[in-house]
Amino acid sequence: MVTLAEARARRTVVDWVAFFTSAEIPILRQTALELNALRERQEEVGAKQITRVVINDPLMMFKVLAYANNHRARSQLHDLVQVEQAIIMMGNATFFERIPFSPLVEDVLNAHATALMDVLKLMIRAHRAGYFCAEFASHLKDLHAEELRVAASLHDFAEMLMWCFNPDQMNLIAERQQADATLRSKHAQQSVLGFTLQTLQTELVKVFNLPSLLTDLMDEAQLHLPRVKNVQLAVNLARHSADGWHNAALPDDYQDIAQLLHVDAARVKHLVGAPL
Repeated sequence: MVTLAEARARRTVVDWVAFFTSAEIPILRQTALELNALRERQEEVGAKQITRVVINDPLMMFKVLAYANNHRARSQLHDLVQVEQAIIMMGNATFFERIPFSPLVEDVLNAHATALMDVLKLMIRAHRAGYFCAEFASHLKDLHAEELRVAASLHDFAEMLMWCFNPDQMNLIAERQQADATLRSKHAQQSVLGFTLQTLQTELVKVFNLPSLLTDLMDEAQLHLPRVKNVQLAVNLARHSADGWHNAALPDDYQDIAQLLHVDAARVKHLVGAPL
Protein backbone atom coordinates (compact mmCIF):
# COMPACT_ATOMS: atom_id res chain seq x y z
CA MET A 1 0.00 0.00 0.00
CA VAL A 2 1.26 3.49 -0.87
CA THR A 3 0.29 6.36 1.40
CA LEU A 4 -0.78 9.78 0.15
CA ALA A 5 2.41 11.33 1.52
CA GLU A 6 4.52 8.75 -0.32
CA ALA A 7 2.67 9.27 -3.61
CA ARG A 8 3.14 13.04 -3.35
CA ALA A 9 6.84 12.69 -2.53
CA ARG A 10 7.79 10.04 -5.11
CA ARG A 11 6.04 11.74 -8.04
CA THR A 12 5.54 8.64 -10.20
CA VAL A 13 2.51 7.26 -11.98
CA VAL A 14 3.11 3.86 -10.39
CA ASP A 15 2.90 5.26 -6.87
CA TRP A 16 -0.19 7.35 -7.55
CA VAL A 17 -1.97 4.39 -9.15
CA ALA A 18 -1.05 2.25 -6.13
CA PHE A 19 -2.42 4.93 -3.82
CA PHE A 20 -5.71 5.26 -5.71
CA THR A 21 -6.34 1.51 -5.71
CA SER A 22 -6.69 1.61 -1.92
CA ALA A 23 -8.10 5.13 -1.52
CA GLU A 24 -11.78 5.88 -1.03
CA ILE A 25 -12.86 7.94 -4.03
CA PRO A 26 -14.87 11.01 -2.92
CA ILE A 27 -18.21 12.07 -4.33
CA LEU A 28 -20.21 15.28 -4.18
CA ARG A 29 -22.22 16.08 -1.06
CA GLN A 30 -25.38 16.52 -3.13
CA THR A 31 -24.90 13.07 -4.66
CA ALA A 32 -24.57 11.49 -1.21
CA LEU A 33 -27.70 13.28 0.03
CA GLU A 34 -29.79 12.15 -2.94
CA LEU A 35 -28.53 8.57 -2.86
CA ASN A 36 -29.09 8.25 0.89
CA ALA A 37 -32.66 9.46 0.35
CA LEU A 38 -33.14 6.78 -2.32
CA ARG A 39 -31.63 4.16 0.00
CA GLU A 40 -34.45 4.81 2.48
CA ARG A 41 -36.96 3.53 -0.07
CA GLN A 42 -34.77 1.25 -2.16
CA GLU A 43 -37.48 -1.41 -2.47
CA GLU A 44 -39.55 0.91 -4.63
CA VAL A 45 -36.70 2.64 -6.46
CA GLY A 46 -35.71 1.61 -9.98
CA ALA A 47 -32.28 1.63 -11.62
CA LYS A 48 -33.30 4.60 -13.76
CA GLN A 49 -33.89 6.78 -10.68
CA ILE A 50 -30.50 5.86 -9.24
CA THR A 51 -28.85 6.47 -12.61
CA ARG A 52 -30.27 10.00 -12.79
CA VAL A 53 -28.33 10.84 -9.62
CA VAL A 54 -25.13 9.00 -10.51
CA ILE A 55 -24.66 10.59 -13.94
CA ASN A 56 -24.63 14.06 -12.33
CA ASP A 57 -21.41 13.16 -10.52
CA PRO A 58 -18.44 11.94 -12.64
CA LEU A 59 -16.59 10.47 -9.65
CA MET A 60 -19.66 8.50 -8.53
CA MET A 61 -19.99 7.30 -12.12
CA PHE A 62 -16.35 6.17 -11.92
CA LYS A 63 -17.01 4.26 -8.67
CA VAL A 64 -20.09 2.52 -10.05
CA LEU A 65 -18.42 1.37 -13.27
CA ALA A 66 -15.25 0.28 -11.48
CA TYR A 67 -17.20 -1.80 -8.98
CA ALA A 68 -19.52 -3.29 -11.60
CA ASN A 69 -16.71 -4.34 -13.93
CA ASN A 70 -14.64 -5.84 -11.11
CA HIS A 71 -17.55 -7.86 -9.70
CA ARG A 72 -19.47 -8.94 -12.78
CA ALA A 73 -20.66 -12.51 -13.15
CA ARG A 74 -18.59 -14.95 -15.20
CA SER A 75 -21.50 -15.19 -17.60
CA GLN A 76 -21.23 -11.43 -18.24
CA LEU A 77 -18.78 -11.46 -21.14
CA HIS A 78 -18.98 -7.80 -22.14
CA ASP A 79 -17.72 -4.71 -20.34
CA LEU A 80 -20.35 -2.68 -18.53
CA VAL A 81 -20.09 0.79 -20.06
CA GLN A 82 -23.51 2.30 -19.33
CA VAL A 83 -24.32 3.35 -15.76
CA GLU A 84 -27.91 2.10 -15.77
CA GLN A 85 -26.82 -1.24 -17.22
CA ALA A 86 -24.19 -1.57 -14.46
CA ILE A 87 -26.73 -0.80 -11.72
CA ILE A 88 -29.24 -3.28 -13.14
CA MET A 89 -26.59 -6.00 -13.28
CA MET A 90 -25.47 -5.50 -9.67
CA GLY A 91 -28.98 -4.90 -8.28
CA ASN A 92 -30.22 -2.25 -5.86
CA ALA A 93 -29.18 -4.14 -2.72
CA THR A 94 -25.59 -4.50 -3.87
CA PHE A 95 -25.42 -0.90 -5.05
CA PHE A 96 -26.59 0.50 -1.71
CA GLU A 97 -24.56 -1.92 0.40
CA ARG A 98 -21.25 -2.11 -1.43
CA ILE A 99 -20.60 1.32 -2.94
CA PRO A 100 -19.88 3.87 -0.21
CA PHE A 101 -21.42 7.32 -0.48
CA SER A 102 -18.35 8.82 1.16
CA PRO A 103 -15.97 10.55 1.57
CA LEU A 104 -17.26 13.85 0.27
CA VAL A 105 -15.29 16.08 -2.08
CA GLU A 106 -16.27 19.08 0.04
CA ASP A 107 -14.82 17.46 3.18
CA VAL A 108 -11.65 16.20 1.51
CA LEU A 109 -10.89 19.76 0.35
CA ASN A 110 -12.31 21.67 3.31
CA ALA A 111 -8.91 23.31 3.92
CA HIS A 112 -8.32 24.07 0.23
CA ALA A 113 -11.03 26.51 -0.85
CA THR A 114 -9.44 27.37 -4.20
CA ALA A 115 -8.90 23.74 -5.14
CA LEU A 116 -12.47 22.91 -4.11
CA MET A 117 -13.84 25.58 -6.42
CA ASP A 118 -11.64 24.32 -9.25
CA VAL A 119 -12.68 20.67 -8.89
CA LEU A 120 -16.35 21.60 -8.59
CA LYS A 121 -16.08 23.63 -11.80
CA LEU A 122 -14.32 20.72 -13.47
CA MET A 123 -17.04 18.28 -12.40
CA ILE A 124 -19.80 20.59 -13.61
CA ARG A 125 -17.96 20.96 -16.90
CA ALA A 126 -17.65 17.17 -17.19
CA HIS A 127 -21.37 16.74 -16.62
CA ARG A 128 -22.10 19.33 -19.31
CA ALA A 129 -19.75 17.52 -21.69
CA GLY A 130 -21.65 14.31 -21.07
CA TYR A 131 -24.95 16.05 -21.75
CA PHE A 132 -23.69 17.63 -24.98
CA CYS A 133 -22.21 14.33 -26.15
CA ALA A 134 -25.44 12.43 -25.54
CA GLU A 135 -27.40 15.11 -27.39
CA PHE A 136 -25.10 14.91 -30.40
CA ALA A 137 -25.26 11.11 -30.38
CA SER A 138 -29.05 11.15 -30.22
CA HIS A 139 -29.15 13.55 -33.15
CA LEU A 140 -27.02 11.07 -35.10
CA LYS A 141 -29.32 8.23 -33.99
CA ASP A 142 -26.46 6.47 -32.21
CA LEU A 143 -28.09 3.56 -30.36
CA HIS A 144 -25.40 3.70 -27.68
CA ALA A 145 -25.53 7.38 -26.80
CA GLU A 146 -25.09 6.64 -23.10
CA GLU A 147 -21.66 5.14 -23.75
CA LEU A 148 -20.62 8.45 -25.24
CA ARG A 149 -22.09 10.34 -22.28
CA VAL A 150 -19.94 8.27 -19.94
CA ALA A 151 -16.78 8.78 -22.01
CA ALA A 152 -17.26 12.54 -22.14
CA SER A 153 -18.13 12.75 -18.43
CA LEU A 154 -15.02 10.75 -17.48
CA HIS A 155 -12.72 12.43 -19.98
CA ASP A 156 -10.88 14.26 -17.17
CA PHE A 157 -11.49 12.03 -14.14
CA ALA A 158 -7.76 11.68 -13.34
CA GLU A 159 -7.55 15.46 -13.11
CA MET A 160 -10.51 15.47 -10.70
CA LEU A 161 -8.81 12.88 -8.51
CA MET A 162 -5.55 14.83 -8.44
CA TRP A 163 -7.37 18.02 -7.46
CA CYS A 164 -8.90 16.09 -4.57
CA PHE A 165 -5.70 14.43 -3.35
CA ASN A 166 -2.89 16.69 -4.55
CA PRO A 167 -4.40 20.19 -4.54
CA ASP A 168 -1.21 22.15 -3.87
CA GLN A 169 0.55 20.71 -6.91
CA MET A 170 -2.53 21.16 -9.11
CA ASN A 171 -2.75 24.79 -7.99
CA LEU A 172 0.91 25.22 -8.95
CA ILE A 173 0.20 23.87 -12.44
CA ALA A 174 -2.71 26.32 -12.79
CA GLU A 175 -0.56 29.24 -11.60
CA ARG A 176 2.22 28.43 -14.07
CA GLN A 177 -0.23 28.28 -16.96
CA GLN A 178 -1.85 31.54 -15.91
CA ALA A 179 1.57 33.17 -15.83
CA ASP A 180 2.53 31.76 -19.24
CA ALA A 181 -0.30 31.47 -21.77
CA THR A 182 1.98 29.50 -24.13
CA LEU A 183 2.73 26.77 -21.57
CA ARG A 184 0.99 23.59 -22.64
CA SER A 185 -0.89 21.55 -20.05
CA LYS A 186 1.08 18.36 -20.53
CA HIS A 187 4.41 20.20 -20.14
CA ALA A 188 3.24 21.91 -16.95
CA GLN A 189 1.96 18.60 -15.58
CA GLN A 190 5.18 16.76 -16.41
CA SER A 191 7.24 19.45 -14.72
CA VAL A 192 5.20 19.65 -11.52
CA LEU A 193 3.82 16.13 -11.12
CA GLY A 194 6.50 14.10 -12.86
CA PHE A 195 3.99 12.70 -15.37
CA THR A 196 0.99 13.81 -17.41
CA LEU A 197 -2.60 13.39 -16.30
CA GLN A 198 -3.35 11.49 -19.51
CA THR A 199 -0.70 8.92 -18.61
CA LEU A 200 -2.20 8.57 -15.13
CA GLN A 201 -5.71 8.23 -16.53
CA THR A 202 -4.68 5.51 -18.98
CA GLU A 203 -3.17 3.48 -16.13
CA LEU A 204 -6.19 4.01 -13.86
CA VAL A 205 -8.53 2.73 -16.59
CA LYS A 206 -6.49 -0.48 -16.71
CA VAL A 207 -6.08 -0.96 -12.96
CA PHE A 208 -9.72 -0.27 -12.14
CA ASN A 209 -10.78 -2.51 -15.02
CA LEU A 210 -12.86 0.19 -16.64
CA PRO A 211 -14.18 -0.65 -20.13
CA SER A 212 -11.50 -0.39 -22.80
CA LEU A 213 -14.11 1.33 -24.95
CA LEU A 214 -13.77 4.39 -22.71
CA THR A 215 -10.07 4.65 -23.49
CA ASP A 216 -10.82 4.29 -27.21
CA LEU A 217 -13.50 6.98 -27.10
CA MET A 218 -11.18 9.37 -25.24
CA ASP A 219 -8.22 8.75 -27.55
CA GLU A 220 -7.48 11.94 -29.49
CA ALA A 221 -5.33 9.90 -31.89
CA GLN A 222 -8.57 8.38 -33.21
CA LEU A 223 -10.35 11.65 -33.96
CA HIS A 224 -11.03 10.43 -37.49
CA LEU A 225 -13.70 8.16 -35.97
CA PRO A 226 -17.09 9.92 -35.61
CA ARG A 227 -17.82 8.65 -32.07
CA VAL A 228 -14.39 9.75 -30.80
CA LYS A 229 -14.85 13.11 -32.50
CA ASN A 230 -18.25 13.44 -30.83
CA VAL A 231 -16.66 13.02 -27.39
CA GLN A 232 -13.83 15.46 -28.11
CA LEU A 233 -16.14 18.13 -29.54
CA ALA A 234 -18.47 17.85 -26.54
CA VAL A 235 -15.52 18.18 -24.14
CA ASN A 236 -14.22 21.21 -26.06
CA LEU A 237 -17.62 22.87 -26.05
CA ALA A 238 -18.07 22.31 -22.32
CA ARG A 239 -14.61 23.74 -21.62
CA HIS A 240 -15.01 26.78 -23.83
CA SER A 241 -18.52 27.59 -22.53
CA ALA A 242 -17.72 26.99 -18.86
CA ASP A 243 -17.73 30.72 -18.07
CA GLY A 244 -20.40 31.77 -20.57
CA TRP A 245 -20.94 31.90 -24.30
CA HIS A 246 -18.34 34.57 -25.11
CA ASN A 247 -15.17 32.46 -25.53
CA ALA A 248 -13.38 33.20 -28.82
CA ALA A 249 -13.03 29.48 -29.54
CA LEU A 250 -16.77 28.82 -29.58
CA PRO A 251 -17.49 29.80 -33.23
CA ASP A 252 -14.99 27.14 -34.34
CA ASP A 253 -16.65 24.63 -31.98
CA TYR A 254 -20.04 25.35 -33.54
CA GLN A 255 -18.65 24.82 -37.04
CA ASP A 256 -16.93 21.57 -36.08
CA ILE A 257 -20.09 20.24 -34.42
CA ALA A 258 -22.20 21.35 -37.38
CA GLN A 259 -19.96 19.33 -39.67
CA LEU A 260 -20.29 16.27 -37.42
CA LEU A 261 -24.08 16.56 -37.21
CA HIS A 262 -24.62 17.62 -40.85
CA VAL A 263 -26.48 20.77 -39.85
CA ASP A 264 -25.65 24.49 -39.83
CA ALA A 265 -24.05 26.42 -36.95
CA ALA A 266 -27.33 28.11 -36.00
CA ARG A 267 -28.91 24.70 -35.45
CA VAL A 268 -25.96 23.69 -33.25
CA LYS A 269 -26.34 26.82 -31.12
CA HIS A 270 -30.03 26.08 -30.68
CA LEU A 271 -29.23 22.45 -29.78
CA VAL A 272 -26.73 23.35 -27.05
CA GLY A 273 -28.61 26.33 -25.66
CA ALA A 274 -26.21 29.03 -26.86
CA PRO A 275 -27.56 32.51 -27.68
CA LEU A 276 -28.34 32.88 -31.36
